[in-house]
Amino acid sequence: MPVRPALAAALGAAALLCAAAGPATADASETVTVAPTGRIAADGTITLSGTYRCTGNTGPVFVSSSVSQDDPRLKHGIGGSAALCDGAEHPWQNSGKVSADSLRAGTAHVEATLMELRPSGIVPLPAFHAIQEQDVTLVQE
Repeated sequence: MPVRPALAAALGAAALLCAAAGPATADASETVTVAPTGRIAADGTITLSGTYRCTGNTGPVFVSSSVSQDDPRLKHGIGGSAALCDGAEHPWQNSGKVSADSLRAGTAHVEATLMELRPSGIVPLPAFHAIQEQDVTLVQE
């Protein structure tokens, strides 16, 4: 299985496992931001970006992102990227392809999550460092 779909599947499964537990409280110095503009290519590739800052991880950390438009219940996962939790601010950028008819240029809602897969017995459990939701403008490339 290619790395991106495997990462997206792992992050999605982790998010489902945590849904019943409720939101975790993150350290106020840990942040994730979303740039106010995203890009949409003619083939449906969406590119989102921003910055993150985190500390104190014991497992791998990822920045995942999703976007919705019109129906907030229909979210499209837009990639995931590895994060370095050294206390410094770092840029992130995720790209993912959705069907060309799914999204269009204009206002969209983005959720970015800074999440760690923390070792816990056989199965690593998700630990959220930061979450950011905001409206952005998707610009046609």
